[in-house]
Amino acid sequence: KKEKLRSRRRAGVVWERGAMAIAFVVPVAPQLALRDEAPVQPHDAVRARDGANRWGAIRARRCSLDRSVLSMTSVSNDGAAIRAQHRALIFDCDGVILESEDLHRDAYNAAFRHFEVNYEWTPEYYDILQNTVGGGKPKMRYHFRKFGWPDSALGAAPNESEAQQNALIDALQDYKTEVYKDLVAKTPPRPGVLELMDAALDARDSKQLPLSVCICSASTKSSCLFTLDKLVGSDRVGRLDVVLAGDDVLKKKPDPLIYITCLEQLQAKGRGDLKAEQCVVIEDSLIGLQAAKGAGMKCLITTTSSTERQDFSGADAVYPNLAGVALDCVLSAGF
Repeated sequence: KKEKLRSRRRAGVVWERGAMAIAFVVPVAPQLALRDEAPVQPHDAVRARDGANRWGAIRARRCSLDRSVLSMTSVSNDGAAIRAQHRALIFDCDGVILESEDLHRDAYNAAFRHFEVNYEWTPEYYDILQNTVGGGKPKMRYHFRKFGWPDSALGAAPNESEAQQNALIDALQDYKTEVYKDLVAKTPPRPGVLELMDAALDARDSKQLPLSVCICSASTKSSCLFTLDKLVGSDRVGRLDVVLAGDDVLKKKPDPLIYITCLEQLQAKGRGDLKAEQCVVIEDSLIGLQAAKGAGMKCLITTTSSTERQDFSGADAVYPNLAGVALDCVLSAGF
């Protein structure tokens, strides 16, 4: 048995689970200790935070871009290759592709001022709100139900009429979206996200990996597509396997419906053997983590200034950003 373990390490096996071991057939530099051979020290990007963050100890593996994946193969315990295992890498948009919390909050407050709504969301309050409710319209509906429907330039507070409530929220959201687009156009993407996306798309297109690459956002369709066009670029977006926005599903995060729908669409496109546990979601918030885990998927968190103190102990890996994070490390999260 010990000899089998040694032979697997020499072949590049880095982790095992149950009756299945997953092998990366990659050239491993001698100085890089494999996980089975020695304790791995926390990577600077994934170190456990202080007590105020309540994350506890986070086990992390070393990741660097110089360990490119040549192939990923599922192998049985006797070391014989069975078949290539399809994976899906799914990116959230807001908070993952760009750090957008302040942009959203500023845009909502601009909409409130424009329609003479006597509310202003502070950074502290919006941190709580955006980590409690997914989607823009649900945020406003949640807030108005809790603190009272407001008078506005459209008329008196719509306390009883659901149609008037919907009309107010629709007007606020439409105006907010236009303000948000102006702000997004001046904002760069987060570190490492485009490099990781390119690595995944190139590995798929060159058939190095059986991989699907997707984006699932809780934002409205118009806001999501505008953000992707400006920050990700139409060429990359055109290469994605699935793009879903909040308008495409009936329930918003933390409900898992958007990720379940993504998997169903991938299966309908010929990835019928793809299972939820073979999907890795990149999220930035607790409600995103809950949505991914609710769909039965693995979840990697890249924190923002708004979410860095949340308890992400349920995540499969946690990073402050994606700069220098290798594709093989992301795809192995939670396995």
